[in-house]
Amino acid sequence: MSNESSTIVQRVWNYCHVLRDDGVSYGDYLEQLTYLLFLKMADEQTRSPFNKPTIMPEGLDWQSLLSRDGAELDDHYRHILESLGKEPGMLGVIFRKSQNKIQDPAKLRRLVEMINGETWIGMDIDVKGEIYEGLLEKNAEDVKGGAGQYFTPRSLCKAMVEVVRPKPGETVYDPACGTGGFLLAAHDYIEKNYSLDKDQKRFLKFKTFRGEDIVDGVVRICAMNLYLHGIGGEETPIKSGDSLISDPGDRYDLVITNPPFGKKSSITIFNGTETGGRVTISYTRQDFWATTSNKQLNFLQHVKTLVKINGRAAIVVPDNVLFEGGAGETVRRRLLQECDVHTLLRLPTGVFYAQGVKANVLFFDRKPAQETPWTEKLWIYDLRTNQHFTLKTNPLKYEHLQDFIKCYNPENRHKRTETERFRAFSYDDLMKRDKVSLDIFWLKDESLEDSENLPAPEVLAAGIVENLETALEQFKSIYEELGKEEARSLSG
Repeated sequence: MSNESSTIVQRVWNYCHVLRDDGVSYGDYLEQLTYLLFLKMADEQTRSPFNKPTIMPEGLDWQSLLSRDGAELDDHYRHILESLGKEPGMLGVIFRKSQNKIQDPAKLRRLVEMINGETWIGMDIDVKGEIYEGLLEKNAEDVKGGAGQYFTPRSLCKAMVEVVRPKPGETVYDPACGTGGFLLAAHDYIEKNYSLDKDQKRFLKFKTFRGEDIVDGVVRICAMNLYLHGIGGEETPIKSGDSLISDPGDRYDLVITNPPFGKKSSITIFNGTETGGRVTISYTRQDFWATTSNKQLNFLQHVKTLVKINGRAAIVVPDNVLFEGGAGETVRRRLLQECDVHTLLRLPTGVFYAQGVKANVLFFDRKPAQETPWTEKLWIYDLRTNQHFTLKTNPLKYEHLQDFIKCYNPENRHKRTETERFRAFSYDDLMKRDKVSLDIFWLKDESLEDSENLPAPEVLAAGIVENLETALEQFKSIYEELGKEEARSLSG
């Protein structure tokens, strides 16, 4: 990165620290940066050398901010946000339910001046990406929990895309897109690995990517993040909503996603309106194999529906999806029967910003109907046993996933070789396991036998926290069930 670019990144970061001292979080700062950057770049597009017609309604543009100060600036900025949130297309998506979180008009003025001092459209995409990705990462660290929102490490996004290999002309969808990590990784992969003609470039920009997320704030950041990277136009490829509610009807060549973890929904649906609180929601859909309140099992079934026949899927799932009985067993049996479930990557703990999360990546291809099972072998790569990663001192990097990529053999995944960490299990072997559990280990855990091989204190602490949270979740379920039993006995 050039010195000039580094200076811009540092300036944006420094101002973030000023606002944090004033009580503005990383997430709020990121949102305000999203709004203001969009207004500035829309203004830049109307000037030389672009000279495009403005997409902004009159009086609600960047120039209207520059001529104001103090309370007048504050009032006008709020008016812009409220008005643009009612507009159609990308404007409505980015500014939906937007609010000014910067209470001090003088600080808002400084932020406007800082953004106005640069030409953002002409800036190297990597610089804008670095600013954005850095703030996203800081925000993920800042928000330890909250509605099951986990930041997917960019190294994992890149490795998953590397093995599923999106091609020009294919469609890519993420039903829980978050801030757009998978979509951006797929975009970068296609751009770097193919020489695209004019039509392919247009398809890549406007038709390749689609995404959805249930959290408005995340959707607007994703839409802006894609816009910063040259994806989409006046109509954004991202929409806000609960993708699990119904089958959208569209099918995609590649579905790649990391759905939110946790069994509870972060909203309560009451007479068609959203209220605060947490509730267990079951989705009854004709295309689902099982009706369950387990959100991850629902997402797995939803992803199966979304993939075209002979299309590909890669989905991050927590351990319970691999071994849970009841609906879990039903879903696993049907998935192994109707799809080619060919690869499972067992991820180490310490990868996500919710400490202690035990997750995996499941790779499968959707297939046409036939009587015999499509899955012949499930290859499992164990990146968890005797592997210890932390978010700060030893984060998961792309190079840590190189051996998995090599073993996956994306050039021809039908020609694979077993290694110490990579084993194949036949369909018949899987069917013989209790509840068709895919929770399979074979490596010896050295920390159980040798105290010198114990993981770092923060890893141990994370494990303790995870066990306590799991126990608390189980106690809550028992408590809720007891409450239902008591209610039934009273009503009877």
